Amino acid sequence: MINTNRLLKVTAAWISVVYAVCYAGVALVPGIREGFMKYALHTSVDVGQNVMTFGTFVSGLIIWNIVAFLAVWLFAALYNSIKQ
Repeated sequence: MINTNRLLKVTAAWISVVYAVCYAGVALVPGIREGFMKYALHTSVDVGQNVMTFGTFVSGLIIWNIVAFLAVWLFAALYNSIKQ
């Protein structure tokens, strides 16, 4: 059985670090976003204007933590409920 509370704490730490690194990457090298879209997602999209503020950082961090929590919670629930 997976310890769900510990898993959620690790998820919060992991997604916060990854999000901060990605946000810093886009802030320091603005062209990285278009490069990612082109080479990783195989598409070319005008992503619009860069809006890099403390508010967008915090709101994005909260949103990504919620998404990660839901995904990991679902994984743990399925893992704990499905028998071998």
